[in-house]
Amino acid sequence: MEQLIEAIILGVVQALTEWLPISSTGHLRLVENFFGLELPILFDVILHVGTLIVILIFFRKEVGKMLSSIAHLDFKNEYGKMVPLIIVGVIPTLLIGIVFGRLIEDTFQDIFPIAIALIICGLILYSAKAGKEKTDSISYTTAVMIGIAQGIAIIPGISRSGTTITVALILGIERKRAFRFSFFLSIPAILGALGLTLYTELDELASTNLGIGEILAGAAIATIVGYLALKLLWKIIMTEKFHLFAFYCWLLGAGLIMLSGVF
Repeated sequence: MEQLIEAIILGVVQALTEWLPISSTGHLRLVENFFGLELPILFDVILHVGTLIVILIFFRKEVGKMLSSIAHLDFKNEYGKMVPLIIVGVIPTLLIGIVFGRLIEDTFQDIFPIAIALIICGLILYSAKAGKEKTDSISYTTAVMIGIAQGIAIIPGISRSGTTITVALILGIERKRAFRFSFFLSIPAILGALGLTLYTELDELASTNLGIGEILAGAAIATIVGYLALKLLWKIIMTEKFHLFAFYCWLLGAGLIMLSGVF
């Protein structure tokens, strides 16, 4: 029963913060720190799968059209053009993860660095207010810059969706296209993280003591709550209130700094 409750708590936290621009990794680390929970590797895999399912359901029509374009080697239509842009965009994300992943993992274990990252995330989000919609076209240069933003967001406390969407808006991409490209770009990143976890932690996965009930509960919660949170984010972006998430990040970051006893 205790493991089931932990699975539900972590599933809700992951689902809400994965889509809202407030950093899922940072919040999971905070929950683990404050409540003494330890996220099992298998549960990490489940959350990745739940995240991917939400994206595929929410963007099912667009993903279907992209897959059709790939199958027909048609990269001239709207969705076919998106495929090479996603490939180009995910390269800097991959490189940043390979080069800095271990350093970031070791550095951002405690509350204080996560608090600083949340405050920085707030600054990033607030800057989205300055974005002016000028085009619905994404260039390869823009894709690279958004990919770099996604790579930087491996830092716990920096939101992936918040950073990528903000960069797209600042570069003048219209809101609907910025939202869609941000989450299209996350698909290969999630698949890569999932594959890496399965490869590097196979022994630990085999020895996990999580039961089928906890696994199903975590996956179901992450998927259902995540879908609702993604729909909420879409509405907020279209009403041009995206930058207001900055205040939550600032308040949480400041509170965590005081709790950490540094100031």
